[in-house]
Amino acid sequence: MTNPMTSPVANPVTSPRARLPDPYAVLAAAIVLPGMGHVLIGRAGRGLGFALFVLAGAWLTTKFASPDAGALGRHAAGLFVWALSIPDAYRGARLRAASAPPAGLESGLRTSAP
Repeated sequence: MTNPMTSPVANPVTSPRARLPDPYAVLAAAIVLPGMGHVLIGRAGRGLGFALFVLAGAWLTTKFASPDAGALGRHAAGLFVWALSIPDAYRGARLRAASAPPAGLESGLRTSAP
């Protein structure tokens, strides 16, 4: 009979897999707001960097683009950085999900049988 106190059942609050966001949710967040996907996977510094470079690139492009350029042309550099940040955040979420141990196998929850 197994002791319920030493059972290798994962605690949903402390389980690393429970804290990882779904890669598709990270993808959606990265599409909506630049840098937010990185924040969701725990890389806030990288997300802030992408967000600032999106703003700086969009601002610089508005200053140097020709006056007859369309909306995409006036913000092209910012949109380019934003487009680069989307697959980067999704890839980071996929790598974290793949490297996380399966639920119930994290260290500290497994005990040796007597």
